[in-house]
Amino acid sequence: MHELEPRKKISIMIAVMAALLFAALNQTTIGTALPHIITDLGGLEYFSWIFTAYILAAAIPAVMAGRLSDIYGRKPFLLWGIGIFIVGSILAGLATDILELIIYRVIQGTGGGIIMATSFTAVADLFPPRERGRWQGFLGATFGIASVFGPTLGGYIVDHWHWRWVFWVFIPVGLVAFGMIQALFPSVPKKHGHDVDYLGALLLALMVVPLLLAFSWAGQRFAWNSLEIYSLFGATVLALIAFIRVERRVRHPILPLELFANSIFTVSNLIVFVMGASMFGALLYMPLFLQGVMEYSATHAGTMMMPMTLSLVCASILGGQSMTRTGKYKMLAFFGLAVTTVGMYLLSTLTGNTALGVTLAYVVVVGLGLGIGMPVFNLTVQNAVDHGHVGVATATGQLFRQLGGTIGVAVMGTAMSHNMHVTLTARLEQLIDTSTLATLPPGLVRHLEDPQLLLDPGKLADLTRNLTNTNQELIHQVINAMRDALHTGLTQVFLGGSLAMLVAMVLVFFLKEIPLRTTMHKERDG
Repeated sequence: MHELEPRKKISIMIAVMAALLFAALNQTTIGTALPHIITDLGGLEYFSWIFTAYILAAAIPAVMAGRLSDIYGRKPFLLWGIGIFIVGSILAGLATDILELIIYRVIQGTGGGIIMATSFTAVADLFPPRERGRWQGFLGATFGIASVFGPTLGGYIVDHWHWRWVFWVFIPVGLVAFGMIQALFPSVPKKHGHDVDYLGALLLALMVVPLLLAFSWAGQRFAWNSLEIYSLFGATVLALIAFIRVERRVRHPILPLELFANSIFTVSNLIVFVMGASMFGALLYMPLFLQGVMEYSATHAGTMMMPMTLSLVCASILGGQSMTRTGKYKMLAFFGLAVTTVGMYLLSTLTGNTALGVTLAYVVVVGLGLGIGMPVFNLTVQNAVDHGHVGVATATGQLFRQLGGTIGVAVMGTAMSHNMHVTLTARLEQLIDTSTLATLPPGLVRHLEDPQLLLDPGKLADLTRNLTNTNQELIHQVINAMRDALHTGLTQVFLGGSLAMLVAMVLVFFLKEIPLRTTMHKERDG
């Protein structure tokens, strides 16, 4: 496809960005809508699973699609990805409880993983690495554009319509993207002599799923030292051993292990793993902080996230242009991670009384850092491997980012819940004694330790409408204690994200820099 005329390439890239925009919009709207979804469907204990299920489901199909698209071409996988995502979106909007929503998010994640893997790989089919920097920046900006409109629109929907429309409103975008891909994207003949490594794919799933379940359940459903958690980690190790043995023997492995002998490939994936752990924590928990601690509405919380994403868009485009112009990436990666580290630390200093301008400045710093750093590592991997492996190499980077995000959100969620519980228990012991509790309605007592009250002022007003003045004052103190507990928990989340970014900065020192190629195939540059 790289021999197409420039106008045709640009048309194809517009179609690819439309597909990516469709998937990204669904992801960015759900952040500000999630507190309302949890209030309606219940299940705060499964809060992180609405994201975890999506990321988990996207991981394995992404690697499969990356490898198979190296054989069959990108077009059929883009179409399948969009179709599956549309079905998942329709079903998610019809969910009647939290478990149904999680299942439908799995369907969405399957389609989203395929879209992600093939979108970023399509750039490698059209342009040599030196030119890809510009387009990687535009793809990163596509996420940013979705993030600009997504949170605000998500907040508007839940404030004025119903949260179900969060999943349905962008389906027309998906249909348009499907039509554009079908019409514009050229088909390619299958490469003969390639067998599909189904056993490797199965073992990869059996390795990844127990690992993520262990991190998601440990400290919440089961103790870290419980038999269940040990069993999940044990299953992961056994599957890993079997996976390595199979991949060494098959002719065409689903994930060629020789790629890890390339230091650029390995270090880049370690960095995106750590970045994922930090980045997803910031994007997931910042709207919760704005609504639960700073008492903004969902619409206002979405609006306040807009400066972060606008700065991300600008930084992503400028960073991509810089890589295309200079052919270098290492200092750019280090600078982006350093800015993000500072920004995440600044988020940890926020309080319920922080001035609006200060809060906006801090989220802008995070957006600038992420925008500079995110596009770099797809390009470093694609530049370091042969074109015949560019699909699976790109998808593997996506897998590591999703693994980092899932594990990071799970660990941060556990830390947040623990800190919230400890802080709230201590404050309630100071505020309420047994005789005081006896004067409150039993239904209200059951809600005193439920942080969902902070996200639903209407429900709180209903519970306290008929209380005496004395009890009204008591409940006001309890609500303040709940906000303090949530603030304590989220502060630890942002500090953890800052430390993770600091680790990623150190890893950049081990990233070898080679000039970005000006030809499509690695061997031609020798």
